Formats: sequence, structure tokens, C-alpha cells
Amino acid sequence: MRPLPVVAIVGRPNVGKSALFNRIVGRRLAIVEDTPGITRDRLYAEADWDGRRFVVTDTGGIVVDAQDPIVEQVRRQAEIAVREADVVLLVTDVQTGMVPDDAEVAQVLRRARVPVLLVANKADNPRLAEAAAEFHRLGLGEPIAVSAHHGIGVAELLDEVVRRLPDGQAAPGEAADTEEAVRVAFVGRPNVGKSSLVNALVGTERVIVDDRPGTTRDAVDTVLRRGGRTFVLVDTAGMRRRSRVHERVEVYGVSRARRAIAGANVVVLVVDASQRVTDQDQQIARYAAEAGRAMVIAANKWDLMRGADAAEHARRLHHELRHVRFAPVVFVSAKTGRNVARILDAVERADAAHARRIATGPLNRAIEEAEAAVAPPADRRGRRLKIYYATQVAPRPPTMVLFVNHPEIADPAYVRYLEGRLRQAFDFEGTPLRLFVRARRAGSRA
Repeated sequence: MRPLPVVAIVGRPNVGKSALFNRIVGRRLAIVEDTPGITRDRLYAEADWDGRRFVVTDTGGIVVDAQDPIVEQVRRQAEIAVREADVVLLVTDVQTGMVPDDAEVAQVLRRARVPVLLVANKADNPRLAEAAAEFHRLGLGEPIAVSAHHGIGVAELLDEVVRRLPDGQAAPGEAADTEEAVRVAFVGRPNVGKSSLVNALVGTERVIVDDRPGTTRDAVDTVLRRGGRTFVLVDTAGMRRRSRVHERVEVYGVSRARRAIAGANVVVLVVDASQRVTDQDQQIARYAAEAGRAMVIAANKWDLMRGADAAEHARRLHHELRHVRFAPVVFVSAKTGRNVARILDAVERADAAHARRIATGPLNRAIEEAEAAVAPPADRRGRRLKIYYATQVAPRPPTMVLFVNHPEIADPAYVRYLEGRLRQAFDFEGTPLRLFVRARRAGSRA
């Protein structure tokens, strides 16, 4: 499978890189705000123009000679994106005019020896478009005046992009990721080590890691291939309690994390093994379970728990995270790399369980054995619940319907008992199960 060519969008902070990214890919993926430095990690999305498909990378603003460690990491992420790129778009701002940082970034790009298109953004009217000529002085060719906000000039820019793409590209209908790709969303409250775990799995500095909470603001995708399987790892912004989400940027980040959960095959809930489970951890777990997602619990920072009993700690986690007792616990340390690879092993098993279909015969035999071991409940009038028939109606998550004589007699405790028996019989570890009780229609088997 041939990889798609990559187009990287770079420039100093707040020149409209994310707005241009969103305009090219045709949907709002990157956070767009007037505040400088909103985009910190590299964002990837597929785009298509004139029959040519390519990957677009949005980067944080390049600030030369940055002193702040976060800003330094942003610059490094942008430089990595340039090294990966087949074409680079250097975005400038015609409304502020050329500044020394533009010249510094241009100098960095000249050293990269990759085709560069100079984009003069925010040219919202003809007068501003004429001002783009000032950027000739950067020595990167003719500036292309655009307005990412209004879509002006973007078509002409994309015409130039596809002219510079390498000849080799994926064949028509061949996607950058295979259909078998497992989307894995890493979620959790801020500063539990989600980005560090993603970096440890990938083996490279893919997302920004810092001791300060809230570093990741977007959901960031990374493609990883292992043992013939393709995984798309989605690192999400830390999910805070709603009362603590003040900035609009954080609101976007939490919203993106929820969307990442909804679009995932498997959710990896990252918790801090050295701390007690919080209400926030429980709320995130409940949200993922209600969304019907398979789940793995990654107890990070296990290196800080010398002498701790893993089995006892897992029991405590399952007790406190009662909504996701089905999720296996993997004790890991992103810092030392201990057991990190086991996360993907658990993810593969959870994904298989999530997609599992059980034939009608084995399913009904398991239900009959459960009934024989523990009789169904009866009501005060002496009517006993009778399960006539069970069938699986959907996978992801596995969903069963039990057809019975009197649905109102099926108390939740007995339904939970049946769920436990089905988990034992068919290895549903890592996935929620949904059991619905329905009255059997007269004259029918189901």
C-alpha cells in the first residue's frame, strides 16, 4: 500500500494555519481561535483536489529562539512535520505584514530542501491581496494571496499544490488506512500521561508532553502498524469536569475528546495508578460505556507503586469504575516503557470481543445452562419468568434480545447475572454487552 503524499502547513503563530487546514480538508478539525498558539500538536487529515489525494498536516506556530519549553516543543513538532512533507505551505499574514519571524521561518524552510509555496493569508479584499507582494522579500517565489476564512484564492493554491506533489500516489479507491484499522481513543483527565503513552507506543515524539495539565488541546491521530494490523491512535485533550471548563479552547478540546470516543472502536481510559480514582475518571468511564465502546484501562505511572499488588489494585479499580468492570486493566509506565506494548494486545482482544457474533444455537444453550444453575425470578402472583428464545441482533457492542413471557418480571439483577454467564461462555472481556428483554409475540418463535 503506497502512502499518500503529505502537505505540511507551517508558519509563525496566529497567521491562520488552522483555518487554512480546515478549509482544505473541508471540515472543522483544527481548533480556530484568535489566541496565538492554539494548535500545539500535529494534526493530520486526508484531502482531495482535482482527483489527487494527499494528507494535510496542521502544525503549531514556529517561534525561533523560544524559551518556553512548550513553545520549544511546538517548534520541534513543526520541524518534524516539515521533514515528513512532500510540499510545505508557509503561511503569512498580510494584515500584520512581514515580521522578522517570517524571515526566520523562511530560512528554516530553505534548509529543508522541500518544495515550498508561500501563502499570504487574510487577504480578505483586493487591497490586502495587493499587499501580498511585500512577501517577495522572503525569497520563496510568488506569494499566493488567499483568505482561508472566506475561501478566497484557496482553489488556486490547491492547483499549485497538486502540481508539486510527487508522481507516485495511492491508486484510486486505495485509502491511506486499511478498512481493518482499529481506532483507539486515549482518554482521561488532564496530566495522567495519555500523550506519553502514545509516544511510547509509537516510539517517537509524536505529541507534545509536558508536566503542566492541558497540553493537548486537539484530538491528534497517529497511524501505527503492528503485526499486520493497523491502529489509529487518537490522543485527546484531558477531559475536565464541566464546571472547570472555562476557556473556549478547553470547551473545544473536551468536545473533540467526546467525538473521539464516539468514533473509536476501542477506548483506552488512562488513569494515574499512584492516585485514587476520581469522580472525573468515573464520569469519563460512564460516558464511554454509554457510547457502547470497547475499553481497556491503562493504569499509568505503575513505576511509582513499588511493592503494590497488581491483582488487588485491579480489583479496586473495577470496584471504583463500576461502569466498566468489563474492561481489562493493564499496569504500565510510559516513563520506563514497562508493559506499554501490552496495551495494544489488550486493545486487539477488546476489539475482537466488541465485534463478536454468537450463533443462535450456542447462545441459547448458554442461556439454558444459566437458567438451570439459577432459576429465573417469579413475582408475588407466582408467575415465573420464562425465556423462550435469545438472539444476537447486532455487534459493536454485542446486543442480545431475550424473548420472554412476562418482561416485567425480569429484574435487573437477573439480567446482570445472565450477562455475567454470557461473558464467561464467550469471552466478552473488554466490551459492554447489551441485553434487552422483550415479550414474545403470540404465535411466533421470536
